[in-house]
Amino acid sequence: MKNKKLKTTEILKWGNYLREKWRESFANHLSFEEQKMIGMDHFLWHLCSYEKVKCLRKEEAITAFLNQSKSKFTIFYQFINEAYLFENANAITIKDLPYHQIHMYYGDIYVMDWECNWTFMMTHETDCGPYFYPEVIKVRQINKVLSVN
Repeated sequence: MKNKKLKTTEILKWGNYLREKWRESFANHLSFEEQKMIGMDHFLWHLCSYEKVKCLRKEEAITAFLNQSKSKFTIFYQFINEAYLFENANAITIKDLPYHQIHMYYGDIYVMDWECNWTFMMTHETDCGPYFYPEVIKVRQINKVLSVN
């Protein structure tokens, strides 16, 4: 990565807080029981794999993430409290993310916009993800409505 303005800060013990913030921001349309039924207590990304939201998948998700404004966002994981704050990271690539698909702790990564406008998820499952939700979808829906009127 060649962005000299990039700032990365480890935010100790924020994992639980960020996982809860993620649930509140992206899965609040589901009850706790509905979340439990699809296994979100094990993996938050089940929100997408069980199709409880309309999200982008695979290459479309990666493209959306790369094209998204990334002035300030957090990265956290499913099973550990390690988390990071990234600032001025518009030039970040997938290879720059602290993600290791076959690692027990670093194989499920969540990237969440600081304002909770969007999230990007990469999973340990080769058939699941990556996922991107929801800003691109919202923009498409708004544009579709505008073009009809």
